[in-house]
Amino acid sequence: MGPRIDMLGTGNAFLPHGRHHSFAMMDECHIIDAPPTALAGLRRRGINVANLRTVFITHVHGDHVFGFPFLLLERKYISDREGAKPLTVVGTPFVKERLTHLCQLAFPGSLDSMIEKVNWVMDDEGTLDDGWTWERFKVHHDDAVEPHGYRFEHPSGASFVHSGDSGPCEPLYDAIERSDLAILEMGFPDWVPSTHHHKPMDVRALSERCSTPLGLTHTYIDDASPHPTVLESEFPVFLDHVNHLRDQDHIVWDGARWNFHSTHP
Repeated sequence: MGPRIDMLGTGNAFLPHGRHHSFAMMDECHIIDAPPTALAGLRRRGINVANLRTVFITHVHGDHVFGFPFLLLERKYISDREGAKPLTVVGTPFVKERLTHLCQLAFPGSLDSMIEKVNWVMDDEGTLDDGWTWERFKVHHDDAVEPHGYRFEHPSGASFVHSGDSGPCEPLYDAIERSDLAILEMGFPDWVPSTHHHKPMDVRALSERCSTPLGLTHTYIDDASPHPTVLESEFPVFLDHVNHLRDQDHIVWDGARWNFHSTHP
């Protein structure tokens, strides 16, 4: 089977109905960010937390990293009690500082040994043991959280971009145009006065400029629910190569292209 991306969550910080926080996993062992609902998303997918090998951090907003202490705690007391499974975190020195502080705040004294065992990788590019390569680039967001996107490439020829939290910016668009797929975080509707996230009008502009398939995550749009709408429940209309992702969707490389699969009717 070719490379696979699982969407363990597709919601934004406000958790629209039916969605965990935005959270992607590659080949069942590498994750992009560690949101508050990370452990719930992994449990729902049936993933052994000890089998996670790499955590790529895009930025340090709470809806992207506040689940990190819970992942370490789970490994320490449940799935990797012997400490036999190494964990790599790819980020910046600022990411290491903030995640370490977060673990100390969440479980004082309990995670110090786990933090010491983490393999912190701060390079802007690198290669994983299974052949995946990455490059990290700055994107347009709140500079206080050191926002980055990642471009990944696999020996099979598959490539994709994860935008992280980003508004429109050329470094991101350059990476997307060089890739077979982009997972794009769409945080707010058009009427919200923010340039730090892609909004539907930005997605439309990008899709008209670039034919790379786009998978939208970090959305503000509810899934169908009997409860009152959080913000909106109607999907915007996009071009055919724009896919509005839902929790538990997965994307598989067939040797030539990425194929979208959904567990939803």
